[in-house]
Amino acid sequence: MTSPNPAAKRSLAQRISGERIVLALAAPVLAVLLSVAICSVLLATSGKNPFDAWNVMITYAGKSDGQVNILNRTTTYYLAAAAAAFGFRMNLFNIGVEGQYKVAALFAAFVGAKVDLPAFIQIPLLLVTAMVVGGLYASIAGLLKVYRGVSEVISTIMLNSIAVAIVGLLLVPGIFAPKVSSTSNSVQTEPISQSSHFFSMETAGGTLWGFIFVAALVGVAFQFVLTRTRFGFDLRATGRSETAATASGVNVKRMVVISMVASGAIAGLIGLPELLQNSYYYGQSFQPGLGFLGISVALLGRNSPIGMAFAALLFAFLDVTGSVLPLQGGFPFEIVNVMEGTIVICVVVAYELVRRYGLKRQQRRVGAQLAAQAAVATEKKEVAS
Repeated sequence: MTSPNPAAKRSLAQRISGERIVLALAAPVLAVLLSVAICSVLLATSGKNPFDAWNVMITYAGKSDGQVNILNRTTTYYLAAAAAAFGFRMNLFNIGVEGQYKVAALFAAFVGAKVDLPAFIQIPLLLVTAMVVGGLYASIAGLLKVYRGVSEVISTIMLNSIAVAIVGLLLVPGIFAPKVSSTSNSVQTEPISQSSHFFSMETAGGTLWGFIFVAALVGVAFQFVLTRTRFGFDLRATGRSETAATASGVNVKRMVVISMVASGAIAGLIGLPELLQNSYYYGQSFQPGLGFLGISVALLGRNSPIGMAFAALLFAFLDVTGSVLPLQGGFPFEIVNVMEGTIVICVVVAYELVRRYGLKRQQRRVGAQLAAQAAVATEKKEVAS
């Protein structure tokens, strides 16, 4: 019996690999195209020319200041997506990223205002503070799931509300906020020390946040841990099947707690670009909604570091360029929120369509291979007889 042709095997493997790449890219591209089509219809229905809206957005994105603003926004969105995606890869739905980064940023702002060390010590101290607070707060949901069987979806949603209460309790004059005058209604922490300011780069379009390198480092660490370490293998194995992971010797309870802590630690970094590079204090209106937006970005990026980078860039593009729509042409800013929402819905639809198409392709390919093998076997029998 002759062995299969190695060249044919390589060709088949390359074709299958190529199909996987195409199918992986098809879903997000289809989702974006569907979203653009839906928003175009809505704009046309409201009496606005959709092509004018896209022209305004693309034109602003081509300017240097628009590009800087998009990259700065992308930094924050990517960190939010990474925090959500780490839990998703473990099959844990950390909906509490919103509360985790708010509490973490509050404590980091307080430490940054009260401590003034050299920058090479001060900045790592604030990073560690935010990650520890975020990780500890997320661990509550992990411990409740492991020891009491509480769904992490329920517990993290409730912890979001508790986080708002914690911020409201601590961010008052005399505790985390300085005493304010009777003429001021602003309640915020003291400004962080000068040594707490993260480095930035001055460009023709404005100030580019240096925290973009921290976001890139988080992406590299994310990929390395998940694909090149034993912990990452155990995490992915547990996410796919807890029973199989337990049979192979993985401590599932410990993995759940560690994964929630790691997700919360990444979440702790979300508010730091704004705190260390823009506002320099924590106030009552400190960047809301980033945790839920991160979930959308992670879904669009399929929980992969590279995919989330493109997804974060897309959402940042929509937010930044959408802010100029009301100023140029009187377009409603709400169209950006509609587009982001439709992208999330279209992602679910597109992934399911692509998954079904890929499954059919695989079934046809397997069927063709079995038919070919049966034909060869039949031909050999005929020749032998």
